[in-house]
Amino acid sequence: MLRKKWQRVLLVIVILAALFGVWMVWPERPATRSFADLNQKYPVEIVRDEWGVPHIYGKTDADAAFGLAYAHAEDDFLTIQQTLAASQGMLAAVYGQGSAPADYLAALLRVKDVVDAGYPGLAPESRAVLEAYADGLNYYAYKYPEQALLPGLFPITGKIIAAGSVYKSPLFFGLDGVIGELFAETRQRPLAVKGQAAQPPASPPQSAWAGILGMGARAELYGSNTFALAPGRTPDGSTYLAVNSHQPWTGPVAWYEAHIHSDEGWEASGATFPGTPAIIHGHNRDLGWAFTVNDPDLADVFVLEVNPDNKNQYRFDGEWKTLETRQAIIWVKLYGRLRIPIPQEVLWSVYGPAVRRPHGVYAIRYAGYGKVNIFEQLYRMNKAKNFAEWQQAMKEGGLPNFNVGYADAKGNIYYLYNAMLPLRSPDYDWSQYLPGNTSETLWTESLPFEDLPQVLNPPAGFIQNANSTPFEATSGAGRPDPASYAPALGIETSQTNRALRALELLGTGEKLTYAQFRAVKFDLTYSQQSDVARFVQVILQADLSGSPAAAAAQDVLRGWDLRASLDSQGMTVMEYWLDAISAAQYLRWSGLVGAEISAESLTSTFVTAANTLQSQFGRVTVPWGEANRLQRGALDLARDGGPDLLRASYGAKGEDGRIVGNNGDGYVMLVRWDSAGAVTVESIHQFGSATLDASSPHYADQSPLYVRQELKQAWFAEADVRAHASRTYRP
Repeated sequence: MLRKKWQRVLLVIVILAALFGVWMVWPERPATRSFADLNQKYPVEIVRDEWGVPHIYGKTDADAAFGLAYAHAEDDFLTIQQTLAASQGMLAAVYGQGSAPADYLAALLRVKDVVDAGYPGLAPESRAVLEAYADGLNYYAYKYPEQALLPGLFPITGKIIAAGSVYKSPLFFGLDGVIGELFAETRQRPLAVKGQAAQPPASPPQSAWAGILGMGARAELYGSNTFALAPGRTPDGSTYLAVNSHQPWTGPVAWYEAHIHSDEGWEASGATFPGTPAIIHGHNRDLGWAFTVNDPDLADVFVLEVNPDNKNQYRFDGEWKTLETRQAIIWVKLYGRLRIPIPQEVLWSVYGPAVRRPHGVYAIRYAGYGKVNIFEQLYRMNKAKNFAEWQQAMKEGGLPNFNVGYADAKGNIYYLYNAMLPLRSPDYDWSQYLPGNTSETLWTESLPFEDLPQVLNPPAGFIQNANSTPFEATSGAGRPDPASYAPALGIETSQTNRALRALELLGTGEKLTYAQFRAVKFDLTYSQQSDVARFVQVILQADLSGSPAAAAAQDVLRGWDLRASLDSQGMTVMEYWLDAISAAQYLRWSGLVGAEISAESLTSTFVTAANTLQSQFGRVTVPWGEANRLQRGALDLARDGGPDLLRASYGAKGEDGRIVGNNGDGYVMLVRWDSAGAVTVESIHQFGSATLDASSPHYADQSPLYVRQELKQAWFAEADVRAHASRTYRP
């Protein structure tokens, strides 16, 4: 395995370092030029409301970007640094051997080369925003050097900001899992043969590097919801949009709420990630949007036919081509300030990056390579004034995947299955590894934007997606036709419970008030079509008389209403059962309704789960709120929801058996435009605006509201912002 290899290399390097002095003492503080006057260059004002949410006011867009960076750094500077350092291949120099694979990935994908080539092609105003955001971080590091904990990272540049998106975006469609699979002891998939029946490409496997690359795992694992109602489906002609991503609650893909306003027309509010110089999902005065992770197959592995007389040559279309080889130097922390260099081979082929393993040499090709304009795309989406401008930003942008839900002040609603879907040869089974010796497998084009699955203003008056198939984005007419899409495109056809419930609740044709729309977001029920309902029916027929705990748990499920309310004992049994059968994977991300799990397996794991629950709590009749907790600082609160519910709830079990929340339903924003086009917004964050500062009053001030399914006003109009200001200042 890769980790063992690093351990062997480290041992050799340490010996060499001791013998020959091959080592480096890393500087204690970042080397920076003087940034003392940057706050004069960017005249920006930050207004913190009563919840600590920053509202950024600048004369120019660059001013606003500077202020956004500074405000976010006040709340989460360390995570921002870690995110940017990952793209620069600098994590191992700070965190040691365990982060070396992340640095290797940055070198393998040639992140710096991609940015150097593409950055000059960005629009001048986009580069100005990126440079200003970088300066906001530089200025914060200048003011608080003791918080600049990643030496060598500063000064930050606009290129480094852009590199964050180049590095991170393919992780959202599982590229780390694709590459990690190659580092198994043996080859993991057969080689496709031309003429075999084509199958839909397999979903990328879970990464062997989970937790190392800074993501923890694919962001998709946590799910997301978006849905919208058109004016014809509301009593007063309003338009509603639900923005509800499910992400880890801390770390590089945890949400941070902010509001940006500049006199140049940049006015957007919503949530963003550490190191991102724009609102990722949210709204402006005229329109709003939300992302959910989709599951297209955007990466393929090719087995190269290596020249037996030259290990750096491979056959392609009857000729030997030469692998481009480099030696990447990865600096690894030993202890204190001592770092040692580890050379690592990185290869490049006509397909893209390549790796040499004992069981073969493999090339990887993935969608979106070379794109540096993701942040430019988000910036343009932020500033769009109508559907045409917003859609054009989507069409021309660099985001390689994601479902998108949209609504606007004019009453338009829209769903898009955004994906750079490779146009692959139908002559190969793309669920396997592909022969890397022919241009027949070298795809170079993707499905045109106009041909992607999408729905605009459907007759049913709603759109929805919850990490589910695009072919059920609405009810009735207007749905994309799955027959129009070849299996080799790899578009998922599965449904999640969340999608099933959204269709059931929104597809009635009845008009919904805002309160009813809000209730859909917080729905706690499993569909009768879901795996959970099917599992329950199986276990109710089982003979569990040989296990008192299992028989008692069976009685609990017999009276369960499939809801995950605080008083529900059935949800506690179900959560323990899902863990026992590992079916949580089906429910939490792949959404394979009707997953093939035998009745025997369900029964045996149910007995295991009941015994575990009995041993942890001394009984199986445990209310869900007792077992499912939100813990933050001194707070220890009961929380509702569950896996793959519209009110999504995930966590990790502690030694006492209680489940402590760490991901799922977190940042929620509900947007309303009335019939005149005026916008009002409510939102909630599972913790608060102070991500890392436990001494801040905003470290957990939203948590009590969150567990009560309450929302706060998200102030947007400047008069409202200033009326609710708790602090106003210049950086």
